Amino acid sequence: MADENAPSGRFVVQRHDASRLHWDFRLELDGVLKSWAVPKEPPTGPGVRRLAVQVEDHDLGYIDFEGTIPEGEYGAGTVEVWDQGDFVLESRKPEKLVFELRGERMKGRYTLVHFTDKTENWLLFKTKNS
Repeated sequence: MADENAPSGRFVVQRHDASRLHWDFRLELDGVLKSWAVPKEPPTGPGVRRLAVQVEDHDLGYIDFEGTIPEGEYGAGTVEVWDQGDFVLESRKPEKLVFELRGERMKGRYTLVHFTDKTENWLLFKTKNS
């Protein structure tokens, strides 16, 4: 029997000061980093909901990236790791992910809910403290 507390993968949140400041929220799933751009600082406590726009998957090597992306390149700007750790996937459906994050800033159970099938908009929020 699998250990339900064993990590499912890693996660990272990168503060990305590009044309607009945002946070890149990434979960290691299916051999890639599933990624969402979060326009405001991600929630660290219950009751705070954030828009999370799904973007293209990123290569796993991007999980530790920090630095400056040069002007003229996609995503130009400064990237720094804001939080990182591992996570336990509790539930995965096409329209909803429930997981426990084990980071420094983001700890506890979180949910990502897809708004509709016609957009890339999701809602990220904390549902329970660790």
